[in-house]
Amino acid sequence: MMQGRPGGHAIARRGPSTRVRRRRTLWGATALTLATVAVLVPLIRASGDDGPGVSEPVAVPTAPVAAAPPSLDQDMAAILDEAGEYRVGVALADVSGGVTRTFGDRDPFFAASTAKIITAAAYYHRVETGEARLDEPLGDYDAAFQLHAMVNTSSNDAWLLLMDAVGHSELTAYASSLGVEYDPEENLLTAADMALVLRRLSAGELLDEEHTTELLGSMQDTNEEDLIPAGSRPDVLVQHKYGQVAGELHDAALLTYRGSTVALVVYTEAPEEGSTSEQTELIRAVTRTAEAALFPTGS
Repeated sequence: MMQGRPGGHAIARRGPSTRVRRRRTLWGATALTLATVAVLVPLIRASGDDGPGVSEPVAVPTAPVAAAPPSLDQDMAAILDEAGEYRVGVALADVSGGVTRTFGDRDPFFAASTAKIITAAAYYHRVETGEARLDEPLGDYDAAFQLHAMVNTSSNDAWLLLMDAVGHSELTAYASSLGVEYDPEENLLTAADMALVLRRLSAGELLDEEHTTELLGSMQDTNEEDLIPAGSRPDVLVQHKYGQVAGELHDAALLTYRGSTVALVVYTEAPEEGSTSEQTELIRAVTRTAEAALFPTGS
């Protein structure tokens, strides 16, 4: 059942949450409620500008220079212990490569709008292979407009148009080529899945430089900056895609500081629908903890 939402979007309604894989259709996804925190751990400590800078892709070092301190495990465990009945997943990895760390629930979550990044990358890929154009009409606007609207303002109308343009089976095949099992009809992802997509996007492994820059640019100054961006320090560049539906709230971000970039994904699911204030603070706390461990000031 769909319920109207300000802005012309709709969100899916569901019953109380369960601990098993839920099979929900993509059409009900409007926003994310984070229950999974994906954090890619190895950290690059390269010199550079302290400020957030611009949205151009940062040069990626060939290998991680430092790993997260042991205290990160304890700090994340403390946050998860305080989460109570909320279902939460955490994963950490450096864009330069190395180990992937996961915390909390490692099972798939309903990805909601975070999965729009996969659709965007798939469409840009089709442009690069000559199967699509950014100036081709999609709905009332062209594809370039719809891509930005889907990512920056989380437009569901744009999402449906772009998914149809790519094709559902083609989306599944594209995700598989990235190392991710994904069915748009179910829209299920783990935090580690989403972190992998973000890491490869930032590293320039998915798209050419121009389209990478465009997509990352759409992930800044979005219509929802109260989650990871609100928990992040002013000197860290945040490029992200949030998602919210029913009792779930998520955020999936790339965090860049002094030339080092890590992917941080937080998926959370409440035991029942209601206020998202506790989930919001949980996501911010995870962000602060990750940045304190991976981006120590004075480094």
